[in-house]
Amino acid sequence: MIEIRDLTVAYDDTPVFTDVAVKFNAGKITGIIGPNGAGKSTLIKAVLGLINKQKGTVTYNGRPFSDVQKKVAYVEQRKELDFNFPINVLDVVITGTYGKLSLFKNPGKKEKLASQKALEQVALEEFSKRQIGNLSGGQLQRVFVARAIVQEADIIIMDEPFVGIDLQSETAIMKIMKQWRDDNKTIIVIHHDLNKVSRYFDDLVIMNHGILDYGPTARVYNAQNIEHAFSPDLSEVLFETQEVNS
Repeated sequence: MIEIRDLTVAYDDTPVFTDVAVKFNAGKITGIIGPNGAGKSTLIKAVLGLINKQKGTVTYNGRPFSDVQKKVAYVEQRKELDFNFPINVLDVVITGTYGKLSLFKNPGKKEKLASQKALEQVALEEFSKRQIGNLSGGQLQRVFVARAIVQEADIIIMDEPFVGIDLQSETAIMKIMKQWRDDNKTIIVIHHDLNKVSRYFDDLVIMNHGILDYGPTARVYNAQNIEHAFSPDLSEVLFETQEVNS
């Protein structure tokens, strides 16, 4: 379990959130939702140590989170990536094996085979030699999922993995995430499509410059919480639609 206590993060002395406390459980796919600028990516980056925090602690099974960084696979937003970097699909996936290699050892036959098998799991084996800048959004996201597979991480964190991708890729990624869940891994997903929250996530965190609520999706995903986080209009549309469909 990942436990966050009293976490405060600020940019230029302006707090994004203060005294955040939340838990992420193993064996669950946990979604994080909230409006743009709510602090979702900031929360994850603070957990990973990618940005400084003013105060607070992050632990994994009681240990400082910094002690278990090698157990973490992080799939960042695609907009943060350099698609002109001259690297092909297979080599991107192979980078996921670096954390398990001893100092000064390069990936060998074993690592390449594992990477090829991971590409097969996401149905991209035929793209192994293609430069990453020549992939569709969905294909690229599946490459990063394959990289996470070979990392054999216990914690997988994904920042809006379904933005701008095709349904085939989204379905393939959800299949892998469910396999990770069955293996008792901790999966955290920043998500934007509220219509799929109930189908995709076991647990849910709702943010708007702090944690409004978190816990099992069946309890947390309700009209009142969506109204507080987003707007009354959106809440009405979402939950009237659900009532009609049910």
